[in-house]
Amino acid sequence: MATDPLPLAFPDGPAGGARALPGSTRDDTPPPHVSLQQQPFFEDKNRAFWILQSAGWAGYFVLRTLSGVANSFGFTFVLHTALLTATGYSMTMLMAAAFRRLIRLRPIITWATSIMLVLIASASFSAIETWSHATFVRPGLRPQGIEFLSAILLDFSLLAAWSALYYGINYYLILEKQTDQLLQLEHQASAAQLAMLRYQLNPHFLFNTLNSISTLVLLKQTERANAMLSRLSSFLRYTLVNEPTGQVTVAQEVETLKLYLEIEKMRFEDRLRPHFHIDPAATKARMPSLLLQPLIENAIKYAVTAQEEGADISVDARKLGARLLISVSDTGPGPGPDGQAPTPSQPSTGVGLANIRDRLAQAYGPDHRFETQTNSDGGFGVLIEIPYQIEGEELK
Repeated sequence: MATDPLPLAFPDGPAGGARALPGSTRDDTPPPHVSLQQQPFFEDKNRAFWILQSAGWAGYFVLRTLSGVANSFGFTFVLHTALLTATGYSMTMLMAAAFRRLIRLRPIITWATSIMLVLIASASFSAIETWSHATFVRPGLRPQGIEFLSAILLDFSLLAAWSALYYGINYYLILEKQTDQLLQLEHQASAAQLAMLRYQLNPHFLFNTLNSISTLVLLKQTERANAMLSRLSSFLRYTLVNEPTGQVTVAQEVETLKLYLEIEKMRFEDRLRPHFHIDPAATKARMPSLLLQPLIENAIKYAVTAQEEGADISVDARKLGARLLISVSDTGPGPGPDGQAPTPSQPSTGVGLANIRDRLAQAYGPDHRFETQTNSDGGFGVLIEIPYQIEGEELK
């Protein structure tokens, strides 16, 4: 027998959908055409009900007919079985209409009413079956009174099994829908948190850059002011347009860092000395966008600004087996007693290392490493280890 997967209990739409992992690149390209054979069976709930209902009762007809033929009941038994099949088909349709409304009520009402309906339907089915048996199979038989309930045990078992299957499938679909909604809410919350973390640019960077541009304008160094303003515009355009929860290649991240450093270098000139050491095998690896910018910003704030001679800032990336190793280090004063970057004269905004830790946890869960360290020649460093992924691969 079949079950009606709640065509009226929920709004129209798919029961589930594809889920993107936090930190993965969103692909808004419409998927290719999918044939009906590739769609989930319960994608169209009404269609699934009619298929199960028809297939179940067709199987009932075939099995009872074969049983009658095997017992030499003749052609009249086929008519008897056809009548029972039509009766069962019609009764379960009426039961499905009632169950669609009962399933929304409190459990005690749902189960009590459902059991009562099954008993009434079983008694009616038994009466029709007894009459049909006396009419087509044994014409001389004349059942009376309680004899019409002679088949109630078999019919009750049949309809109870149909009802159990109906409720089982529907409760499974309800649970699946609720699980899918919960996963969507978790993904939305994760995406919102990632977006918030990605957009936490240190206001000191914007303030200092705009202040430098204003100073250059006052000094009538319009070419440098225009160049700095153009680079700031390009950098901000990237941070605002690029998908906050998306990923970029290491090569793209490095180019963005160079654009950011060009802006800062116009302020610090020779005091800021950036160095990049990127393994060619690591350039195609994917990572969360703008993950390293707060680390460079910290290095400028704690190392370049803190020393009259400035500092060197090194960015290294290499592939080690199935892992991507990235380090950002400087030649500043080094970490303080608590192992963190030393406290500068200006107060911290709270954006930096904690931001990176949170973004890595959102994107990779426990499958990452984030460590701060003291460089052998002094200074502060951060080591990041994440899975090595390229375009088209997903985090497993």
